[in-house]
Amino acid sequence: MGLLKMLDTETREVRLPGELDGLDGLIIPGGESTTQARLMDLYGLREPLKERVRDGMAVWGTCAGLIMLAQRLEEDRPEPLGLMDLDAQRNGYGRQVDSFEADLPVSVLGAPDFHAVFIRAPKIRRVGDDVTVLVSIDGNGPVAAQQGNMLVTAFHPELTQDTRFHSHFLRMAARAEQEKR
Repeated sequence: MGLLKMLDTETREVRLPGELDGLDGLIIPGGESTTQARLMDLYGLREPLKERVRDGMAVWGTCAGLIMLAQRLEEDRPEPLGLMDLDAQRNGYGRQVDSFEADLPVSVLGAPDFHAVFIRAPKIRRVGDDVTVLVSIDGNGPVAAQQGNMLVTAFHPELTQDTRFHSHFLRMAARAEQEKR
């Protein structure tokens, strides 16, 4: 939430279905995707979240959030939300010790390159026809993509001081809210 506060954006945590009310957008953060899936199911958040996103609410999945938004996973768990037309592999770049950083040219953000922090990052294995790849790593495929009101990053933009991805998401949320009116 730190970068969103820098952008003077009101934020709140969402744990229960009713807390989705009134939101223009939701960020599903990095962390442990299996735990996220279990908590979504335990608190009845899965179906209301899917409904809100299908109704146009903007959503951004970073790292584990990408896993949760995927259509399918290479692994048998957790069960993703199946919202974004892409397939993912958990820990696709390796274990914690294989974490890395890279400067990536992201055309929708402009210059300079975006400094991306990858921590046990997922790999995007397949993207559907309606998915726009925002940036790829040579030999490893896409690491950021967008489909309508959905955005995913395999890395953690919140671990930098660069607000450009957050600004991009806020523009997506504002656009989605305008289209609903």
